[in-house]
Amino acid sequence: MTSLTSYLDALTNAPTTQALWALHTETMADYGFDRLIYGFTRYRSGASLGDPQDWVLLTNHGDAYMERFLSHGHVYRAPMIRWALNNTGPCSWRWMADPDNLTDDEKTAVAFNVSQNVTAGYTISFLSVSERTKGAIALTAKSGMTQDEVEAIWEEHGADITVMNNVMHLKIQTLPYSQRNLTSRQREVLQWVGDGKTTQDIAILLNLTPATIEKHLRLAREALDVETTAQAVLKAAFYNQMFVLDSAAA
Repeated sequence: MTSLTSYLDALTNAPTTQALWALHTETMADYGFDRLIYGFTRYRSGASLGDPQDWVLLTNHGDAYMERFLSHGHVYRAPMIRWALNNTGPCSWRWMADPDNLTDDEKTAVAFNVSQNVTAGYTISFLSVSERTKGAIALTAKSGMTQDEVEAIWEEHGADITVMNNVMHLKIQTLPYSQRNLTSRQREVLQWVGDGKTTQDIAILLNLTPATIEKHLRLAREALDVETTAQAVLKAAFYNQMFVLDSAAA
């Protein structure tokens, strides 16, 4: 099993989200949690988590499970998501064993998970730095493990697992990731806008016509699903797609 120091050293030096996720899923599997779902939004508003295309969503669950979990709306009914939105820190899934803790919709989500052998585990809700942000991870134990077995693992290693996940969450926020990807040219023109350059300035700098610059800005706005270029710059910055090395943006 990887030591905490070795894991944190490798994690904090991961160059891409893909490399980070591969390391994290392998490490969590060593502790008995072989299926993970990590989610983060910067667009929470009340009960809404924002547009799913703006979520940072990472998982190693199978495609069949995730397709049903998302398209059938279980993601909005899962009781541990409700818990995560209102709490910070780790929580045992034993909390769901009490029917009084669940709504009828949440019982439907739990029944779906039981049918998919998603029955034992822990959820960690990460500290939010604003009312618009929220992140959490669901750690599903290996198929066949009981919650009692999970509790034994958590009693011995829970503190280390929590620290590992907290640092993973913070590291993800420094790496480029978005389901709304920009081309290198769209990213380039937005970066010049962020530097305070006008369309005419950018055209001269890139040896292109102002009309071509306007086209790239329009396509960037469409890709990011915003109305103004200022909003596009902000959203691209949120997802670390501004001023990034080409290898990190790939």
